[in-house]
Amino acid sequence: MSAGKPSVMDHDPFDEGVLADAETYDRLALAAGPVLYFPKYDLYALSHYQHVRAAFADWRRFCSGHGTGIVHTGRAGNWRRQSPVLENDPPDHGRYRRILQNVLTGATLIEIRARFAAVADAMVEELVGRGRFDAQTELANAFPLVVVPTMLGLAPDERDVMVAYSDLNFNSMGPDNSLRRASIARTAGIPGRVEALCRRDSLAANGLGARIYDECDKAGMSDEDASILVRTFFSASMDTTANGIGMTIHALARDPDQWRMARADPALLRAAFDESLRHDPPSPHIGRTTTEAVEIEGITIPADAKVLLMVGAADRDPARYSDPERFDLTRQEGPHVAFGVGIHTCIGQPLAKLEAELVLTALARHAGTLAVDGNPTRQLNNWLRGFATLPIVATPAQEIAR
Repeated sequence: MSAGKPSVMDHDPFDEGVLADAETYDRLALAAGPVLYFPKYDLYALSHYQHVRAAFADWRRFCSGHGTGIVHTGRAGNWRRQSPVLENDPPDHGRYRRILQNVLTGATLIEIRARFAAVADAMVEELVGRGRFDAQTELANAFPLVVVPTMLGLAPDERDVMVAYSDLNFNSMGPDNSLRRASIARTAGIPGRVEALCRRDSLAANGLGARIYDECDKAGMSDEDASILVRTFFSASMDTTANGIGMTIHALARDPDQWRMARADPALLRAAFDESLRHDPPSPHIGRTTTEAVEIEGITIPADAKVLLMVGAADRDPARYSDPERFDLTRQEGPHVAFGVGIHTCIGQPLAKLEAELVLTALARHAGTLAVDGNPTRQLNNWLRGFATLPIVATPAQEIAR
């Protein structure tokens, strides 16, 4: 790397081959230097933990308002109205964020636990009883798809519509490549349908979606604002949580010692999900836009440039973590950046952690052993990491006890 210049990266971070081999991509990015540049997209990137964390916290110089993907929406516009929480900055950002904070309270989490703990237990008991199952499609995806739409008050027969829309949303944060175009083809007419589903009269009166409308009414906000917040809640709560749960099951199933440790001390199941988010973040990068020229280790990123914060690389930075490639339930090295930092820290993280806890607790109760059964397949999405399939073989706990 030349002094004062970013490292030019010739590979395409959104190529399907790269997406399928994410860990190699992260290692290349970490080794290349503190500031990277992808000429194909006129895109700068940060991969080292200290710089990614600092950029997350510095919303004044690394803004979200011009989109959190690679497209500069201040120049090119956006295919949908931007999220007033995720793609917004102060002073407006705070008042929208408070709406969701007023809905996703401790009392709400207690309500979710009471309603869905038995659902998770029954779901896991049936799957483990079969001996073999797909932990991604039949559990990691299936459980949030019960919890989130039910709590929002969405019609049960419309859940697949919301999932397809969410896939389009995350693919659209990357470039206009074959993955995004395939999502567009699969979702013809769906954005308009989702808009209708997020209206007040489409939501159950006792759901969180209705509460969002009520909170917006109190704050003097429009129904359009409320509708966008309902959409934001769903999109931000489903895919990343499902992928995170799948990644955690995969990590535990690959390491019998870690699984035995977690079963012996169920409190470690929370640590398992958190360590999995560091080890294999379901949302491995996020976009920002510089509001002024920013210098990092003598390298200047110009003003009004798109910058990719490489979360997946940062959370495996050997300057930050000892043996970063290892999944370790006992790791005590401070916070990762998978949930972000600062004013844009993921507002739904308590819900994600609760859903993961319910699934993993049920799994620890019912499965004496876990192992990966065959070859998992990777989900290919411009903006997500996870599994499309995760075949698991499990031995029921009561058989181990005999």
